[in-house]
Amino acid sequence: MTRHTYEIRVIGTLSPAACEAFAGMQVEVGPTVTILSGDFDQRDLHAVLNRLRTFDLELVGVRQAPRT
Repeated sequence: MTRHTYEIRVIGTLSPAACEAFAGMQVEVGPTVTILSGDFDQRDLHAVLNRLRTFDLELVGVRQAPRT
């Protein structure tokens, strides 16, 4: 499967347990939104989205980052 870089935006900040669960990803914490990013194929992306649900994080958006 083809891998792409995705940016996943959630409301708020991550708890220490959630930070650990997303350890392989880049995490940018803003004042109201946290951005998680990483390289995924479709299967991995869906696994990350399921993990968000496990931590009851409110999803704001998912976008495929432009190739550089």
